[in-house]
Amino acid sequence: MAFGVPFFLQPIFVEYILPFVLVFTLIFAILQKTKLLGDESKRANAIIGMVVGLLLVAFKQPRDIVVLLMPFLAVFATVLLVFMLLYGFIVGKKDGDVLGYWWKIAFITILAISFIAFLLAITGYFNTVWNYLFNSSQGS
Repeated sequence: MAFGVPFFLQPIFVEYILPFVLVFTLIFAILQKTKLLGDESKRANAIIGMVVGLLLVAFKQPRDIVVLLMPFLAVFATVLLVFMLLYGFIVGKKDGDVLGYWWKIAFITILAISFIAFLLAITGYFNTVWNYLFNSSQGS
């Protein structure tokens, strides 16, 4: 048994398999959702997604761009999913309104402010924005 680099960190997986799966999935999902080729065109959508994914993997420059963007896309998708879940919990309507209108506005405002503060904190810009807003010298 070899104790080397895990499979998920090997260059063939990171540089070829992940970009292919990402592009194939995105193209296939977009074609399925928009029904660009018709309602019953799963095979054609899959073939087009596969061809575009293979074309991406075949050429180095576009593949490198996707590989560089993958960590950012993963973090962005996770943050967006959490935001959408929290928003759905606050605004969601099933059998009637649980919260009144003003409670919803208050919770959405708190969620938006905390979301922006979180994004500023993880990107390292929180102190810069805080100092700009509250510690700027006024007058002389």
